[in-house]
Amino acid sequence: MRYGTSTRLAPQVVLQKAEEYFGSLGLEVSSKDATTISWKGPQSYVTLHIYPGDESEVDIITREWDSQVKKFLQRIG
Repeated sequence: MRYGTSTRLAPQVVLQKAEEYFGSLGLEVSSKDATTISWKGPQSYVTLHIYPGDESEVDIITREWDSQVKKFLQRIG
């Protein structure tokens, strides 16, 4: 499923908060760069991409982590 929101948080802050939040759920980072971070599980995944701007757009694609993604987006939105 694909989810998104906009935020005034700096892209680095969004990535840091995402890494902390999804890490606390037991997910391990599988890849990371300046605008994207991904986590993979045996049959699940979460990929967050941020499009920087005055109000950055955050796009998350997930499988099996829908409710957790929604909660995270509420926290940063």
